[in-house]
Amino acid sequence: MDGQRHDIDLVGVPRREYRLREILSAAKRQYSFIIIDCPPSLGLTTINGLVAADSVLVPLQCEYYALEGLAALIDTIGRIREHFNPDLAIEGILLTMFDQRNTLAHQVAKEVRLHFGDQVFATVIPRNVRLSECPSHGLPVILYDGRSRGAMMYRELATELLQEDLRSGAQRFASQ
Repeated sequence: MDGQRHDIDLVGVPRREYRLREILSAAKRQYSFIIIDCPPSLGLTTINGLVAADSVLVPLQCEYYALEGLAALIDTIGRIREHFNPDLAIEGILLTMFDQRNTLAHQVAKEVRLHFGDQVFATVIPRNVRLSECPSHGLPVILYDGRSRGAMMYRELATELLQEDLRSGAQRFASQ
């Protein structure tokens, strides 16, 4: 759905920030994971996603201006916690569009890891032509070219997320 159109549709709706949370409440009991992909803006669609979510995975392009956007997003997450969803956690920061040949990409990755430490995923998504092409074909990269470097790295991210979820579950179980 077009995020901008959805934002306009929500303007006059009572409790508009909670619409997605209300819609997903029954589904949360049926599924272990629900992934909400939000537009890269901080409009009502994204706010709904953050209010409905348990945690947020922050994709970060390995470019200079992305660091400024990261600061704004973290500030927004803080405001969402304060006003709508006190349990919202940052699942982690995912470095994306990483170009091995680009010195700036290495500098951004180093700065983010220095500042956020363990909150940065070990998996890094490279800049990859197949990742850029798949949206124009209406397919996820796994179906468009599952053997591409980008697809392999997204599978690696999924493995990293599942392993962390298992560790977290074991820790919660041990503390009960």
